[in-house]
Amino acid sequence: MLVAGFPAGAWGTNCYLVAPAAGEECVIIDPGHQATEGVAEAVAKHRLKPVAVMLTHGHIDHVASVVPVCGAHGMPAWIHPEDRYMMSDPEKALGRSIGQPLMGELTVGEPDDVEELADGSTLRLAGLELTVTHAPGHTKGSVTFRMPEQADVPPVFFSGDLLFAGSIGRTDLPGGDHEEILQSLARVCLPLEDETVVLSGHGPQTTIGRERATNPFMREVAAGPGGGGTSAAAPRRGM
Repeated sequence: MLVAGFPAGAWGTNCYLVAPAAGEECVIIDPGHQATEGVAEAVAKHRLKPVAVMLTHGHIDHVASVVPVCGAHGMPAWIHPEDRYMMSDPEKALGRSIGQPLMGELTVGEPDDVEELADGSTLRLAGLELTVTHAPGHTKGSVTFRMPEQADVPPVFFSGDLLFAGSIGRTDLPGGDHEEILQSLARVCLPLEDETVVLSGHGPQTTIGRERATNPFMREVAAGPGGGGTSAAAPRRGM
């Protein structure tokens, strides 16, 4: 399996191109701010044919390049219905203006073809199998994508802004909820195998085992109610 990732734009949002191998079809996960050039370079380098954009949630730092990327390849974007409005109204999603100079660089809106993600569904695209899990807390429509173990490749988990190396996504923007994101961590992340590779929306690669052992939020939910203090003061990441 091929995963080509790079941090894009002002927020350093990780964009991933995923394919069975070089020279084959791929999906693009979270083409955010100023991601078009990086996508084009990865497509050319690995001789890929993009067939779909997959969005972990609707914040502008994850969707800013959806329209040009989808338009360049004539393909759909997949997003959870509760976050779909954010593609056309990013400032409402942030509860504030993100600044006229930045907004002037963005093509805000939906691509021509939008498909809606459903919790528990398994999508088979570009020769890949991706299981969709609704994981609210960072936004109401946050989802994760999980790929099963393949030959010598461990399971891969695209966590969006649910789980980061050492942290989790912020919950102080519209649609965010601290208790809800902890519930999502417990329901979605804790059951995964320790060797599962975590590719998140920001920051470095990690594993579920490493986060289970060191991430204060994961340790809190693993301990259960009243079992391990609070991680509320620990730093968050993402937009």
